[in-house]
Amino acid sequence: MLDPKLLRQDLAATAAKLKHRGITLDVPRLQSLEEQRKALQTRLQDLQNDRNTRSKAIGQAKAKGENVEPLFQQLKELNDSLKLTEEQFTQIQTELNDLLARIPNLPHESVPIGKSEADNQVIRTWGEPRKFNFTPKDHIDLGEKLGMDFPAATKIAGARFVVLRGTLAKLQRALIQFMLDLHITEHGYQEIYVPYIANTDSLFGTGQLPNLKEDLFALSGDQNFYLIPTSEVSVINTIRDDILELDQLPLKYVCHSPCFRSEAGSYGKDTRGMIRNHQFEKVELLQIVHPDKSYEAHEEITRHAETVLQRLELPYRVVSLCTADLGFAAAKTYDLEVWLPSQNCYREISSCSNTEAFQSRRLKARYRDPQTGKPELVHTLNGSGLAVGRTLVALLENYQDEDGKIKIPSALKKYMTLDYLLPF
Repeated sequence: MLDPKLLRQDLAATAAKLKHRGITLDVPRLQSLEEQRKALQTRLQDLQNDRNTRSKAIGQAKAKGENVEPLFQQLKELNDSLKLTEEQFTQIQTELNDLLARIPNLPHESVPIGKSEADNQVIRTWGEPRKFNFTPKDHIDLGEKLGMDFPAATKIAGARFVVLRGTLAKLQRALIQFMLDLHITEHGYQEIYVPYIANTDSLFGTGQLPNLKEDLFALSGDQNFYLIPTSEVSVINTIRDDILELDQLPLKYVCHSPCFRSEAGSYGKDTRGMIRNHQFEKVELLQIVHPDKSYEAHEEITRHAETVLQRLELPYRVVSLCTADLGFAAAKTYDLEVWLPSQNCYREISSCSNTEAFQSRRLKARYRDPQTGKPELVHTLNGSGLAVGRTLVALLENYQDEDGKIKIPSALKKYMTLDYLLPF
């Protein structure tokens, strides 16, 4: 959530920054609600002061033996007016809060201004795409002969699911173990296991609710609980309502979990294969840091995700998302895009974002400033380190031979104890 002070003190500049994100802020409505809120707050304070004065007057009149019935009647009328004003104030504050909750984060000054993903900027590339002496197959054609079963998944759950069998299932497990080991032993993350179900407070805190509700799977019969779209939701909520000590920062977590997304906004996109499924595995990197360290941490978390691709020797590029392509909670995002031979292009495999204080303000997640003793908001960051299904897709396509065999990268051999995946 944005700092309400920005909307009160610098509304025009805030609206201009949001315009770059393709968001038109309803300035007249915001101004009207804020004026009503201030007027009602002033009236509340006046009525509360008047009530206190009248209560004292009743006590004094009683002590003198005077008739206090008229004073009681005046106090009753005052209390009725106070109750009505409190209800009006609550209604206006609720409208304001709902409006604030639907406003995305402001882009950092370094984010390229753009109108669509076409305006994203390539920061760097790594590795050279392999040149095949045959026409490379896509992961679907390769996978069908390796244990990738879409018909079985459709029978069980419907479209956009997959069943993996045999060595292909083992490859997915090996990728997860490899990523976890790398981030724990070399990058200094603490492994954490979290619930795969989250309540509305948790999803509001990280920014999925209310705006992104359509992309969530609600548990049938209870709209208060949802399957998590990413473990970021559960992990970041471990510090909700907490005040951390400065020496606890930074907190660095790595978490493997399944993720569940309805893909409501992707109608017709990637309907075949494993690129955009309703259920997929992800190893997520999370950092909770001092505000002065968050952009240093953003570069670090991106490098950590890149290391996975480098160890697997998969060509990729790093892209800075433009203002129009940023996620709801992000102030700045780098996407890692891996090369897919069958599509002859780079596709997203990781998204690394700095949300600054946007999430922590909603979560009331703070640290104590040792100099002032006052609580201050932490900054939160998240990054895919990596999306496992898309990594598996990239391995199949980049390491295939003409006969459909898949070479196992050196980094995975100790987990697989195989040199090749063989079609059957």
